[in-house]
Amino acid sequence: MGSGQKVFAYEEVAKNKERTGCWLLISGKVYDVTPFLEEHPGGDEVLLAASGKDATEDFEDVGHSDDAKQMMEKYYIGEIDSATVPAPKKDKAQTSAVTHKPDDPGCLIRILQLLVPLLILGLAFGLQFLGKKEKAED
Repeated sequence: MGSGQKVFAYEEVAKNKERTGCWLLISGKVYDVTPFLEEHPGGDEVLLAASGKDATEDFEDVGHSDDAKQMMEKYYIGEIDSATVPAPKKDKAQTSAVTHKPDDPGCLIRILQLLVPLLILGLAFGLQFLGKKEKAED
């Protein structure tokens, strides 16, 4: 990041959300991913949906590989002027607080989805062991 690095206003980045010009804002950096639209493993719609806004959370949620993060460097075109980035909407904070409550039962369901098969496997192995033990005693 040299001193000659291009700095973009948020409004300029937000305008580039078409197939002919698709820019992503990720962690304060601006990427022109237009040439990558057809190659993206998740499809071009994913990139187009993430353009025109701060896509940092979208990018991080997917859990991209180190190779994908390295590949981003060739699409890097500059930094964002942080003074031009709008503050996060309050609606999102309320939405995340509301959606956080249903996650608690979801966590329990995930744990049960893991434990039930393990219990069944344990029971099967236990019965098999008892069956072999009874044959050995006969």
